[in-house]
Order: sequence, then structure tokens, then C-alpha cells
Amino acid sequence: METIVSVTGGKIRGVTDRGVSAFLGVPYAAAPVGPARFDLPRPVTEWSGVRDAVTFGPGCLQSRYPAPIEALIGHDPILGDEYLNVNVWTPEPGGSGLPVLVWIHGGAYVRGSNALPIYDGGTFARDGVVTVAVNYRLGLSGFAALPGAPLNRGIHDQIAALRWVQENIAAFGGDPGNVTVFGESAGGMSVVNLIAAPAARGLFRRAIVQSANGSAVAAADDARLVALRLAEKLDIEPTATAFGEVTPERLQAAQDGIALDLMVKPDPARWGATVVAGGLGIMSFFPVIDGDLLTGRPLDLVTSRPDRALPLLIGWNRDEFRFFTFPAGLDAGITDTTLPLMLPRYGLDPKVVDTYAADRPGASAADLFAAVASDLIFRDDATRIADYIAAQDEPTFVYEFAWASEVAALRASHVMEIPFVFDRLDAAHRLTGPTPPQSLADDMHAAWVRFATHGDPGWSRYRATDRNTRIFDAPDAGVVADPRGAELAALRAARRR
Repeated sequence: METIVSVTGGKIRGVTDRGVSAFLGVPYAAAPVGPARFDLPRPVTEWSGVRDAVTFGPGCLQSRYPAPIEALIGHDPILGDEYLNVNVWTPEPGGSGLPVLVWIHGGAYVRGSNALPIYDGGTFARDGVVTVAVNYRLGLSGFAALPGAPLNRGIHDQIAALRWVQENIAAFGGDPGNVTVFGESAGGMSVVNLIAAPAARGLFRRAIVQSANGSAVAAADDARLVALRLAEKLDIEPTATAFGEVTPERLQAAQDGIALDLMVKPDPARWGATVVAGGLGIMSFFPVIDGDLLTGRPLDLVTSRPDRALPLLIGWNRDEFRFFTFPAGLDAGITDTTLPLMLPRYGLDPKVVDTYAADRPGASAADLFAAVASDLIFRDDATRIADYIAAQDEPTFVYEFAWASEVAALRASHVMEIPFVFDRLDAAHRLTGPTPPQSLADDMHAAWVRFATHGDPGWSRYRATDRNTRIFDAPDAGVVADPRGAELAALRAARRR
């Protein structure tokens, strides 16, 4: 059955199936093509008649994931001009007052889209929550620091999408005063950025941060060094005008080349110290301190300004970094000999591994590296943010996802919680294995629904004095006070600042 709704730009036609109406690929801004690729988002171009919104729209310029990662999560990107679009799922297009979730996808700021099956918001709509999934500018399109172009265009896109939600979500039955923004990985980092950004104030009521940090940001001058190397690779002037004249195919090839160069030789003198440190050798184009949206490191902004505090659900996966090492076979190069040489590159005293090894009898060097890196990159910042928000007496809830995948070596890795949160285990067997526990998906999904609805996911609030943390595992592990607190304390003591 088709359903028609009026939004900014005109009327759209969605499709209703089993009580959920889906509107896919709806533009929230004009197509950023040519030189406009590097402008701030512009108002959506109006259309006449009724526009079909029954298939996914395109995503931003990007290459496919490396083969080991694509084998786990899929993703064959649809590319095109109108990639500033949203998908909306609702149980009641003619209703009112429903809670709203706005999803920001991950992908290291250079990959991803709102079209992945594990991001299907129909499951949330089934349970009474209007859900919006956002596409935004990625890579050089969204974050290259080009002379003559505004910085952090990808964050500006996210803010434009949130404004679209404020203006249009009532047409889908949603309550613009009850919006929760949530995201994972670079999407979770984006949520931290949005909490920190003055321009996003008032656009959402609550936030959920999954597997992210508040430290992935570069100084603008350092980011400009990356843009200069990009221009050299393309043999053009380093200006927005010149980049706007390059074909998408050449832009994509140059973007991939820069990422490889930075990963192979992360020289701070060539790339800028904050690009190397903030990107951790994984990200090449990501947000910068622009003096406007971000006046400092997001972690510092969020943990020093009481006016940034809001109801928060935040957490991490126990074995995050295994996702980046084991599928690609990088674990083979991490040995008892190389591990002490690797940790200083992450700003850590190698002695920190002793605490982790004492808690993990029989763990390999690769196991220990993944455990340390998981806490360093994800858990440390998440706990600092939770400590501060809780101290402002805002409802704060912390979780750890601990279920170990049936896929060899992954355990509770990065990305693993997403199909449980969305209750889309059917779309994730390559990641989870063939028999993931539905009871765990029931628990996590219901907790996210409760938090979006009334701000309480169903377990005790987190405070710095107890650090109550909900452990999502099968069987249910319940709430634990300060899990592996000695490891986190050792990690913080080992950081070389």
C-alpha cells in the first residue's frame, strides 16, 4: 500500500508493509555536485507532482570496504548526485507525538550509507519509534580542508538533516520535541561532535553514542596539509574551485591513494601531528577544529561545559579493535617482540600490557594489543564523557557489549552490537555467525526503544562513584560496577601526554 506525505520540497510517496511505512532516499538538501560539493548544504530543490520514495537513495563518493571487512558487513555503495538524503520509517504517518530516533552511520568518515540492511529502522517503527537514517558528505567531500571552502561540511550536513527532522517529522507522526540522535563509530563520534557544536543546540533532546570517542579531530592547519597532498596527487591547485572541476572517479582514486599513503607512512611532518594522532592511521579525512562548530577537541568541550550536558546512553564493545586486526590477518604481525614497540606509537608505556595480561591468562600478544587498543580508543573517552554528564545530574546510562561472535576471532568486536540494537540479526549472519541469541537482541533493542521514548533504558543510572555498567551478553550479565576498572586505571596511568 502506498502512502503520501508532504515534506520540504514537495510530496513523497512511500510504501506501507505490515504496519510500517517507509520513505526512502528523501532529499533534505540540494545535490552537492561540481563546485557545490564543497559548499555548505543548500536548500532542497523543489519538485512537482509526487516523488517516489520507495528505493534507497545514493551515498556519498566512496570506495568499497577492504575485502575482509566487506565479507563481514557487506556494502556495495550506490553512488549518485542526490546523496544528501534520509530514510524515514514510521508506524503512523497520520499520527502524532511519537518518539524519534535519528541514526548517523559509521565508516571512518570515508565510507558507509544509510542503506545497509542492518540499519533498517523498520524494526524501531514496528515498536512505536519514528526512525530517520541520514546520509552525509564523507571523505574529501565532507572533510577535506580546502582553501576557499567551509570546514566540517559533513557535520554541517548532519545539522541540516536534524533541522529537516525538526521541520518535517510531525508529518510522519513524530514529535520534534522528543528526538534522540544515535550513531556508531564515526557516527558515534559525530554524535559527540553534535553535542559539542553550538549550532546543533535544540535539535535533539537525548543522545546515544556507540563505540566512539571524542578525540578524533585535527587542527585545521594540519588538515590543510592533507588537502595539499591531495591536490598534488591530482595535479591541480589546492582550491575548492579546482577540486570541483575534477570528475568523481578521479577524486575517489586520489582519496583512496591518500588513505593508503598515510597508513603506510604516518609521518607527522608530512601529514600534520594531529592528523596522524587523531586518525590513528585509520582515518585520513575527519573533522577539524574550525573555531565555529568545534572550538576545541569534542571530548574537552563536552566534559567542561555544563550547558552541553543532556540525557545520555553511551557504551563500547569489549573487543572493539579485533575488528581492525584479525579479519585482515594483521594479528600475525603482533608478537611478544613487536608489541612493546607498537604501544609507544599509541602514546602508551609498554608496561601497561602487564595489567591486561594478568587478567587474561594464555592471551596472545595480538589478543592483548586488541584489548588495550579497544580501551584506549573507545572505552577511555566514553567513560570520561559519562563521568562528566553524570556529574551534571543528567540521566546517564553506560553499557558494554560482551557477546562473543560465532565467527572465529572476532569476539565482541566493533560493529557487532548494531544488528542487536536494530533487531536485524537476520541480516548479519556473516558477522555474528548463524545462531546469534535473539534474546540479546530483544533486550538491547527494547532498551534503545525505552531510552528514545522516555529517557530510561531500564537499568540503574551511571555515576562516577560506582560506574554502574550494563553488560549485554548471553546469558544476561546484568549491571556490574566498574567492570575491569583496574585495566582502565592502568591505561590512563600509562598514557604519555
